[in-house]
Amino acid sequence: MKLTIVGGGSTYTPELIDGFARLRDLLPLEEIHLVDPDPQRLELVGGMSRRMLAHAGHPAKVVTTTDLVAGVADADAVLIQLRVGGQDAREADETWPHEVGCIGQETTGPGGLAKALRTVPVVLRIADAVRRHAKPDAWIIDFTNPVGIVTRALLQHGHRAVGLCNVAIGFQRRFAELFGVEHDRVSLGHVGLNHLTWERGILVDDSDRLPNLLRDRLNDLADDVHLAPALIEQLAALPSYYLRYYYAHDEVLHEQLHEPTRAAAVRAIERELLELYARPEENTKPEALERRGGAFYSEAAIELLAAMQSGTDRARVVNLRNDGRLPFLPDDHVIEVPAVFRDGAFVAEPIAALPDDMAGLIASVAGYERLALDAAVHGGRDRVLRAMRAHPLVLQHDRAEKLTDLLLAENARFLEWAR
Repeated sequence: MKLTIVGGGSTYTPELIDGFARLRDLLPLEEIHLVDPDPQRLELVGGMSRRMLAHAGHPAKVVTTTDLVAGVADADAVLIQLRVGGQDAREADETWPHEVGCIGQETTGPGGLAKALRTVPVVLRIADAVRRHAKPDAWIIDFTNPVGIVTRALLQHGHRAVGLCNVAIGFQRRFAELFGVEHDRVSLGHVGLNHLTWERGILVDDSDRLPNLLRDRLNDLADDVHLAPALIEQLAALPSYYLRYYYAHDEVLHEQLHEPTRAAAVRAIERELLELYARPEENTKPEALERRGGAFYSEAAIELLAAMQSGTDRARVVNLRNDGRLPFLPDDHVIEVPAVFRDGAFVAEPIAALPDDMAGLIASVAGYERLALDAAVHGGRDRVLRAMRAHPLVLQHDRAEKLTDLLLAENARFLEWAR
């Protein structure tokens, strides 16, 4: 099997390589092609990847290239993990919304819109190369944020694609450890949009443990996602950490105004990692990679790829077409729920009706996402403004106008229509 990683120069890549080495029995990889426009990063990450595989006795060959077509040619699967504009663009996303009293975050709110505008056209160009040069049945697995919007762009343009995020697998692994069971015995009632999800059930061998957790460990759950115990108790569900940007917006904004940005922290970690990757004696995943984020990133990708290769009845949380699962959304909207890969396609499991507060927030953010994708594909200030105003963290027209001007000032160099 040939796997291509677009954005292969990312400091995340050795996390994947470590997973390939540990879980080799799940995924028969023969070639791993790393594609990235930065040759210096490619050299460092590619060298580290080769040493890690050799140290683990894994036979896969690592090929590095700046040539997208060469990288995806005859690939069985293509994983996309890129960040247009790098950490500098991320730091901007995390700061300029503060000028208008909004949170700064790279996937949620005004910053998330900026990232979508920068990212969607680039991913669609990559996907066109995959369509022309990879194997006819090759799948695209999108890890690139905002995953829901990017995956919908891919599906709308007819690509064989699925979106993947590590939030669900992080919860699964955490609860498996809490209950002292193997992780494959834990499944989640995970529902929502990417970075807007709730766990409505935590099943161990088909027995729902969430009600007892809400009764006995409520404060611990609340601490874990940094939200009020009373909120979680009333929801009778565990929100993902990203819901904090909605449920505790002003508290988060206050923190952001008085703390360094996440981009600054990640930039420092990346410098440390690249220095480690440059050392010829380094051949195992460094501890610093744990601080980079993306916990269980490799496990999520490998388990999904393995399931797609061999087929399984086990559901995995992915981003895919709604197709009626949430009846208040259009069929072609992308939702994040458990699904089974069957007969060459992902099929979402049935979803119990959602309470009005969850459904209302999902519907509101989904409306914004559709407008954001329209702006990303077609361009134009009016489309950006309309998407900005539709986001439930913005809404006010004057605020949306100011945020749109700030977004365009920071991102015009990335947007062909705005140059």
